[in-house]
Amino acid sequence: MSSERLTLHHFAHARAGDKGDRLNLAVFVYQPDHYAWLLEQLTEERVATLFSHRGVTQVRRYPMPNLHGINLVLDDVLQGGVNGSLNLDGHGKTLSFMLLSMLVERPALTVTC
Repeated sequence: MSSERLTLHHFAHARAGDKGDRLNLAVFVYQPDHYAWLLEQLTEERVATLFSHRGVTQVRRYPMPNLHGINLVLDDVLQGGVNGSLNLDGHGKTLSFMLLSMLVERPALTVTC
């Protein structure tokens, strides 16, 4: 039986910030019991692949278990930064939506009695 793939948006929300050419994305699951699943799905490698077309050179991941989230720091993804790039809307808020469009495996259902 194959698993169902949906966008990350179905299971999490994100906040973004940018400074120069560095992007900070924080992702939080809606349900705390999905946190372990988030750690499996949202790897540095997958995020780097998703943003490779933007020239990302490094992705660092910082788990935030008490907040049920992950902080991601992406270097050189803003193509010179908000003030240095000719791209429109190339800053963090727009890219957080790109991250939330990533296809992920549906988390296992938890049954409570």
